[in-house]
Amino acid sequence: MNNLGLFFAILGAALAVGLSGIGSARGVGLAGEAGAGLLSEKPELFGKVLILQILPGTQGLYGFIIALLVVNKIGLLGGELANITGPQGLSMLAACLPIAVTGYFSAVYQGRVAASGISLIAKQPTQVGRGMTLSALVETYAILTFLVSLLAVSNISVA
Repeated sequence: MNNLGLFFAILGAALAVGLSGIGSARGVGLAGEAGAGLLSEKPELFGKVLILQILPGTQGLYGFIIALLVVNKIGLLGGELANITGPQGLSMLAACLPIAVTGYFSAVYQGRVAASGISLIAKQPTQVGRGMTLSALVETYAILTFLVSLLAVSNISVA
């Protein structure tokens, strides 16, 4: 199969954007459910709730950036397709896995923490900063794996 390397590279990009996007959708959904309950009683807290709901969405963006880098590097965004060997394609796939897997799980867990932060501001609206801080701590691991994937994809040379 001449296109096996290309297949693996595209699979990596699809997993990066797909899994991290699904995780972000789940995390934002979890926080949104908690937020909707609170806003039915205290609509004036919308801005604070929105901040906490947005946070789990960043993992999907990280996966999207990695996928864009991959498809650009292999020539899918214009120009000529790169000649990618099987091992190069597998390297691309492996480089995408950190943000794909960690992006999924960290977004879901961040959504849970954000939902708890929304419960916190339901009782104490001035504590939104603490809720954001707790949620942002989960984000740290998504950022670290985004950097790992970014550096790995950037350092794979294709012809």
